[in-house]
Amino acid sequence: MAVTPSVNESPVNSEGYVPGKSYLLPLVWLTSLFFMWGFLTCLNDILIPHLKGVFDLNYTQAMLVQFCFFGAYFIVSIPAGSLVKRIGFQRGIVLGLVIAGVGCLMFYPAAGMRVYGLFLAALFVLASGITILQVAANPFVTVLGSPETASSRLTLTQAFNSLGTTIAPVFGAFLILSSAPEGATIAETQAHEAASVQGPYIMLFGALILLAVIFAFIKLPKIVSSPDVKGQTSGSSAWAYRHLVLGAVGIFVYVGAEVSIGSFIVNFLGDPNIVGMTELAAGAMLTYYWMGAMVGRFIGAAVMRYLPAGRVLAFNAVMACILVAIAMVTSGKLAMVAILAVGLCNSIMFPTIFSLALRGLGEHTSQGSGILCMAIVGGAIVPLAQGALADSLGLQIAFFLPILCYGFIAYYGLLGSKPKTA
Repeated sequence: MAVTPSVNESPVNSEGYVPGKSYLLPLVWLTSLFFMWGFLTCLNDILIPHLKGVFDLNYTQAMLVQFCFFGAYFIVSIPAGSLVKRIGFQRGIVLGLVIAGVGCLMFYPAAGMRVYGLFLAALFVLASGITILQVAANPFVTVLGSPETASSRLTLTQAFNSLGTTIAPVFGAFLILSSAPEGATIAETQAHEAASVQGPYIMLFGALILLAVIFAFIKLPKIVSSPDVKGQTSGSSAWAYRHLVLGAVGIFVYVGAEVSIGSFIVNFLGDPNIVGMTELAAGAMLTYYWMGAMVGRFIGAAVMRYLPAGRVLAFNAVMACILVAIAMVTSGKLAMVAILAVGLCNSIMFPTIFSLALRGLGEHTSQGSGILCMAIVGGAIVPLAQGALADSLGLQIAFFLPILCYGFIAYYGLLGSKPKTA
């Protein structure tokens, strides 16, 4: 069944492209979305220590930020896949931007009333909009060019997602984690804490609505379905494809590990046994974690034009296991450098797993994208589980959980990503 946006140029197959047609401009516009949702997602790593202090939360309670944010992916992704199939990729993008903007706007009353539950509700709405964006934009990028370079192309656009995650900690640490003026009263301190959240999210609301207006009027190619890859049997649904199902598990554990590590870095670096940094200084160091992902994606986009994507994925996963293990058993600057360097290994994982999992799905591409985005709920479950481990066993020992996640990703890169139906 064809999937068509309201405004389009020449059509592009869901498994191929129009030879000789340039898709540079559509890719540029789509890349802006990757930057924006990376920026919004990474701000959670700054919100967590801020809200932990404001509401006197333990680690498990603070991780409800990620639970509500990434829980939206689990609830919204499958309906979003059906929605995008019905209204088209372009309209889906516009709708996602508007819903994300509403979520940002909800931060204003949440901060003014100082109610933790309202913050969590705002995060859920914001993430629902981002979920629709992911369902629409990720498969869009994979088909705007040769299938052989889909992993490389999605990795390149994800590099700009990482640019957003690199800038966000600096932006957030400066505006959200800034302290109240010395000598301020309790009321003045509370007012400062509220305003430090309201201002940034109102600005983000404006940016999202502006993007929605732009995407409502620009021209993007139409995507139409095409047959499955030669040699494959068409499944009755995307669930019939083993490599997609295993890819969904891979997305689950990857996002869980990446988000969990990012969520704990500020507290990890603030531990006296590591480097004992202040929240503000540790928040700034978080930039290096996400910067590593950005740099690695630019490198990975070039490398995967020459090396099999699955092998590159497995290599990065093994290196991530080693670095997290070093952070667990050492202290001081060595532990700090090791945990921050994991970002470099994370770089190509999401786009590579995503593109490998969608290979050969044909008319089930939209549904497959919804399933993969649903698996992003790993960002809700794994940090919460690591928070519980940190409360009971200690923060440093709890990093054993991401090692298990990266172990599965190594398996998927070598074996689980080979296309076949169930």
